[in-house]
Amino acid sequence: MPMQSSITDLPNWRVMPGLTAYPDALAGMAAQVAAIRGGGREAVWLVEHPPLYTAGTSARPEELRAADRFPTFTAGRGGQWTYHGPGQRVAYVMLDLTRPHGAIAARDLRAYVGGLEAWLIAALASLGVRGERRAGRVGIWVADEAAGTEAKIGAIGVRITQWVSWHGVALNVAPALDHFSGIVPCGIREHGVTSLHALGREVSMEDVDAALRAAWPVIFG
Repeated sequence: MPMQSSITDLPNWRVMPGLTAYPDALAGMAAQVAAIRGGGREAVWLVEHPPLYTAGTSARPEELRAADRFPTFTAGRGGQWTYHGPGQRVAYVMLDLTRPHGAIAARDLRAYVGGLEAWLIAALASLGVRGERRAGRVGIWVADEAAGTEAKIGAIGVRITQWVSWHGVALNVAPALDHFSGIVPCGIREHGVTSLHALGREVSMEDVDAALRAAWPVIFG
């Protein structure tokens, strides 16, 4: 019989008010990662950022199409160019990956990224949207089978420091989708981006946060 988790075993969830400056988020995550390495509690932070572009470790300079449009930052996470802005829920996930989390095995980066994808898919399902994976493309996609098109609704980019995770996921709730035109999102030119509101789901950020909280134990225990 599996042991039940105590409250101190569960991540500390925080919803950051207003718009969080990206350098403040990076500094806060770095401090939290250091605390977790020292035995501190894991954390999930839910934030919104002002409009900005971030470059992952694989970002190509030529895929920043509008360098002067918004501030740009080197993120330190994996992946390529990503947009963050109002109306997008960013979840920074800081976990000690030296131990398992639900069905996610310890020290298994592929399983961890798969867990983040499954988490977003489960949350989207509760909001009436079918999110899907695509082979060779990290992130979550929504297909329009009638039109034969698909668009990205959720991005994933992680960094691991001595087996503690940081960065995480970004889910498009109601951002200004034209802001993505300043980059090649995640290096993928042939598909667009979408949001819950663009799909006709008039949900609030609070609704999204509740869906993410409810889906967490399904995937991460």
